[in-house]
Amino acid sequence: MITYFISLRLHEGVIFTVITYEPFYETLRQKGISTYKLINTYNVSRSLIDRLKHNKPISTQTIDDLCTYLDCRVEDILKYTK
Repeated sequence: MITYFISLRLHEGVIFTVITYEPFYETLRQKGISTYKLINTYNVSRSLIDRLKHNKPISTQTIDDLCTYLDCRVEDILKYTK
């Protein structure tokens, strides 16, 4: 399983997030889909919603599944920042 790593550890112990899932929540809003509906209609786990909320790593398969459920592109789920 391939996973996107979203955090880099810097030498002073600071964690810098390079991938965020901020666009995911905007996409949900635009499509009128709640996290409740994702959980109950598409069987998305609550733990996945929590991982997205806290910008934790998720697999590329999960990103693909979310894109399928939401009929959207990867850019509508995650954002890479430097």
